[in-house]
Amino acid sequence: MDQELDALDVRILDLLQRDASLPIAEIAEQAASSRTVVWRRIQRLLDTGVIRGRVAVLDHRKVGLGVMVISHVKMARHGRDVLPNFLAAVKLFPQVIECHTLMGDVDFLLKILVGSIEEYEQFFWQKLSKIEGVQEISSSISMSQTVNTTRLPLRVGRVKE
Repeated sequence: MDQELDALDVRILDLLQRDASLPIAEIAEQAASSRTVVWRRIQRLLDTGVIRGRVAVLDHRKVGLGVMVISHVKMARHGRDVLPNFLAAVKLFPQVIECHTLMGDVDFLLKILVGSIEEYEQFFWQKLSKIEGVQEISSSISMSQTVNTTRLPLRVGRVKE
């Protein structure tokens, strides 16, 4: 079922995307609404899954994960269990912070964080390349991040529940 995001929902979500630790009173003030209404809206957005969680966004470099690797993975075949098994395997690797299933020449794009090139090499040989069905891995090292945000470009309108 679809639901509508109105202007107040968008204001609340925008404020939470900027700082999820804001007190309800401050959100209400900045959104020009009452505390009760804002609290109810946030609860509805949590209940419907629009807000999936509230987290601290860490600087990966400051916690010792200074090397970001983008890997394209091509599978040897697309059998019934090969792709789901790959997905299950990469979910177990804490180094993999994103996994995208792609259409086109490669099957998956992985965003991987490690402390050094040597650590990635070890991860590559001992874990990633050993997943059954992996045919080819093409990896690139990110030199810098021009854009790095978790904020979504919100607008008033329909959202999927």
